[in-house]
Amino acid sequence: MKLKDELPVDHHLARVYRVGSALCGMILLCFGCLGFADFLSPFNTSGDKIAGMTTNSALSALSVVFGVALLGGAVVGGNFASSLNMTVGSLFLLSGFWHLFVLDRPANFLDFGMTNVIFSFVMGLVILTFGMYGRVSGRLPHDNPYWQRRHPEAASGEARDGHRARETEPTAFSEPSEAPVPRRISDRRRR
Repeated sequence: MKLKDELPVDHHLARVYRVGSALCGMILLCFGCLGFADFLSPFNTSGDKIAGMTTNSALSALSVVFGVALLGGAVVGGNFASSLNMTVGSLFLLSGFWHLFVLDRPANFLDFGMTNVIFSFVMGLVILTFGMYGRVSGRLPHDNPYWQRRHPEAASGEARDGHRARETEPTAFSEPSEAPVPRRISDRRRR
């Protein structure tokens, strides 16, 4: 079973995916636009700060790209928004780990500081949570009404198969002579 099959497109949680995607997309878009408004140079690592985080034009451009992508996911909605949120959230977490290791090194061309790393972790977890909310969980048994609502064809097929099996197979209590005999306490102790 694939992850995309877990939730139908018209599920009520699609609103959660849209709101989460739109909210996080707007935050990233605002951060990127503020970076462009300051006319920062690309790949500059001088420590220019916007909203308490160091930035340059390259980081602003990436923020705008991911912000627009998340806003596009909010417009499309459904499983697409959920999958996009999970992907972007994972990328933000990976970016946080990567930039944690390259702080104060020449490979830090996006001018990340510790506040940027923390923001990347927090934003990644928020976006990832919005994407996974209600979609990724433990396996539900097939007699669960939520599973049946998600898989109506399979649930009706299992109900038919189960009904046929009950009609053809004898049960343990079908005849009075087959009723189990209660055991005495002394019999239980011997085993």
